[in-house]
Amino acid sequence: MLKINSIFLCSLVCCLFLITCGTRHSTEIVFWHALGGPPGDTLNRMVEDFNHEHPDIRVKAISMGNYQALSQKIMASIQANNQPDLAQVYESWTANLINGQAIVQLDQFIDDDPAFKADLADIFPVFIKSNTFDGKIYSFPFNKSVRVMYYNKDIFYRNGLDHEAPPVTWQEFIELCKLFTTDRKGTGKIDQCGTSFNTDMWRFENLLLQAGGDILNPDQTTPAFNTEAGIEALEFFLKLLHEDKSAYLSPSFEAQNHFLAENIAFVEGSSTSYIWMQTAEVNFNMGIAPVPIYKTDRNIISGTNIAIFDKKDTARSKAAWEFVKWFSLPEQTAKFSANTYYMPIRRSAIELPILQEKLQEQPGLLGIYKQLENADIEPQIPKWFEFRRYMEENVLEKVFLQNLSPSEALLQAETRWNAE
Repeated sequence: MLKINSIFLCSLVCCLFLITCGTRHSTEIVFWHALGGPPGDTLNRMVEDFNHEHPDIRVKAISMGNYQALSQKIMASIQANNQPDLAQVYESWTANLINGQAIVQLDQFIDDDPAFKADLADIFPVFIKSNTFDGKIYSFPFNKSVRVMYYNKDIFYRNGLDHEAPPVTWQEFIELCKLFTTDRKGTGKIDQCGTSFNTDMWRFENLLLQAGGDILNPDQTTPAFNTEAGIEALEFFLKLLHEDKSAYLSPSFEAQNHFLAENIAFVEGSSTSYIWMQTAEVNFNMGIAPVPIYKTDRNIISGTNIAIFDKKDTARSKAAWEFVKWFSLPEQTAKFSANTYYMPIRRSAIELPILQEKLQEQPGLLGIYKQLENADIEPQIPKWFEFRRYMEENVLEKVFLQNLSPSEALLQAETRWNAE
């Protein structure tokens, strides 16, 4: 009996030892994000893949539902000293977090990994730029997107046009919008327009850069939008809305619904809008293409990055970095892009089979990827997050409704900026 008990006790001790060894070095890190729907599902699957491949690390992904809630939650957590290990952040948020010494510099991890440091050349430069503050990398590209033009190929076909030749320039776009605005059903009323849009600052920023302008001066202290380029960008909208009457305003994302209902021929949106429209019932051949250009082909990227919060715990920070690094590997960023239509952050990812198959399905994607070579970023300062909302409500909306002229609205915005 004593012998049996001894064997039992020995086995029990060994089991406890193995269990302890298996969990002693396991690090759980919390990741806050705002993705939902198909992109959120993809992210959750990839987090599971990471956890499976890294038994010593467990990432717990928690969605906050939307970016406003995420922003508020992050700020509250810092005040309560209960912040996550990782979170999605916009550049303007990052600037605030740096000022508050709330996040970890990533250069320390990159410098300790020569192979990964060499891989930085594979990442599109605009993504490195968007995460670099005063010469130091504080965050890393995560779900980044560019603007895309979606178009109804069937409307091209019905008008005797090449459905694989979408407009390339502003002027071609304007002409086609005018052509496609028609009384399709013969009721005496226009029931199909060229396009529709809302007071979207991102689109204005794109047009401003394409007209040869800039948002702010190089040191991001004074406005650069109150120029001839800014006026041209606003006049582009006015020509469609009021001169040609080939466009109309739609709130929020309603323009996408009008596009899916075949009430408009073109709609602009994020590259990731494609995954949402795929979930709807599309009864026509839909094409995707780069946005039309003007004097330049410069464009603005959108989307968030990922930052590691400084919890004064080296093990947690290193575990968080392992996830950031893993998510940026060619095969992972290619998988994320293929399933969400966010942009791959590496050039080499485009050559992988999973994205080559997407290019076979939608040849227009190649031109969209190429937009990254001439892409730029929004201002990286805390003030911009709120000021862009002011621009939407007090410049774009008032100009579109003809309550102010382009020059009046831009001057008022410049004055407001300088006063603040």
